[in-house]
Amino acid sequence: MTTFVLVHGGWHGSWCWRRVTPLLVEKGHEVHAPTLTGVGDRAHLHGPDTGLQTHVEDVVAVLEIDDLQDVVLVGHSAGGAVITGVAQRCAHRLRELVYLDAFVPKPGQSILDTLAPQRRQFFTSVVDALDRIVLDPDTGMDGWAVTDPADRDWVRPRLRPHPLRALADPLPSGPVPEVPRRFVHCTVKPGHDSFAGFAAAAGADPSWRLDEIAAGHDAMITAPAELTALLAD
Repeated sequence: MTTFVLVHGGWHGSWCWRRVTPLLVEKGHEVHAPTLTGVGDRAHLHGPDTGLQTHVEDVVAVLEIDDLQDVVLVGHSAGGAVITGVAQRCAHRLRELVYLDAFVPKPGQSILDTLAPQRRQFFTSVVDALDRIVLDPDTGMDGWAVTDPADRDWVRPRLRPHPLRALADPLPSGPVPEVPRRFVHCTVKPGHDSFAGFAAAAGADPSWRLDEIAAGHDAMITAPAELTALLAD
């Protein structure tokens, strides 16, 4: 049995893992999928101080309160920064870090720092008065390659604005302890692939494992069986 902690990306919540969680459980694994503060079913908890370290604390609390050990920690998209921050705090509890089509910022770097200028400008141009990035659901799903009408109808009402500081706050400057790392690259992209550079870097580094899945960015929604097989490998 493996203990998985699944960390969602921007605008999502724990709901996005609903198709993957039962498949992992059927294989005998233990699964935790927390919702980060300020999004999903915890959107009402957003405040001016909600940022990357809040999200790191959300996950650290799950690891500590449930006393989880030997954990495979999966971060999707913006969740990549979160799991890196968790590794800085709780590496002794982790077996592997899995970056699922995720950002891999370095210590002292934010997610926004890793983006191309045009993409960074887009995100900062749709910030509301509460310092949340308000993404049009259909524009988001287009970019994430969620194309099936039924999937889009399921995802659309569940998306919530994402705290700006979760993308703008840098990781602490301290080192990231040595933990086995894997990058899962989702290769079906309708436009610019913000994660191709991270995948290429992982493929060139012998300390990383690189996997590919022929699915869009939201593989947990559009290709849950294929993703489950990769995660459980």
